[in-house]
Amino acid sequence: MNRNDAKLGILLMIATTFVFAVQDGISKYLATEYNPVMIIMVRYWFFALFVLAIAQRQGGIRRVAQTSQPLLQSIRGLLLVAEIVVMVTAFIYLGLIASLAVFTVYPLIIAALSGPILGEQVGWRRWAAIFVGFVGVMIIIRPGFGVFNVYALIPLLSACMFAVYGLLTRYAARKDSAQTSFFWTGIVGTIGISIAGVFYWKPLAVEHWGWMFALCVLGAIGHYLLIKCYEVAEASTVQPFAYFQFVFGAVIGLFVLGETLEFNTLVGVLIIIAAGIYTLWRERAAKA
Repeated sequence: MNRNDAKLGILLMIATTFVFAVQDGISKYLATEYNPVMIIMVRYWFFALFVLAIAQRQGGIRRVAQTSQPLLQSIRGLLLVAEIVVMVTAFIYLGLIASLAVFTVYPLIIAALSGPILGEQVGWRRWAAIFVGFVGVMIIIRPGFGVFNVYALIPLLSACMFAVYGLLTRYAARKDSAQTSFFWTGIVGTIGISIAGVFYWKPLAVEHWGWMFALCVLGAIGHYLLIKCYEVAEASTVQPFAYFQFVFGAVIGLFVLGETLEFNTLVGVLIIIAAGIYTLWRERAAKA
């Protein structure tokens, strides 16, 4: 497939962020009744079926699953599913809007860690942008002002975990295809969360079956859109538009979940997004 259709890639990324934002809203709703581990476990069962179906279409499960770095791929899979559990936990204690606002810092964490983990060169301009982005995080969580919420550290932990996952994915891509990494992400994650999830199982109430099914379907749709997005356009082109997840999440938080958007949160997230986009631009310029 042609990888030069930037307009289609951007539209697919925006659609992906919308799907993921709706998924986040449903996750927060269900997390008021069920443990996040159980919610993610059921979601991953459906995800595993989706992964197996994709692998079968791409030449067979055995071929797609072949890797020379099983330990790395397993760590990736377990790290991602743990990160999702942490993020849903953040929705419970901090709310959807504030959690997504703090989470937007993850591209800056990736930029900061790309040097020691991947050996990439990070210039002073990107380090300056990273610093500015973390100033934005401090504006959101406001330490030392009497209103600091320790729960703000939960989405920050999630952002760090997702950043490390992203870097490990880049590292794995040196030897494995995207299809192989995707397969291991789904299967290992499903095994890991199922082992933990049996201790948190609770029968679903009838009124929640529809929401759980919607959550599972949206997860598959979101990943499918993301795959197609990276098939038609370069990652550096579409990545800045991933910030739309906060925009859609904020709308859902405000008008569906009844949350509020604090002024300091808005200012902080705008600073983080500006710093993140600049960092992505500098990374692209450096590669060019």
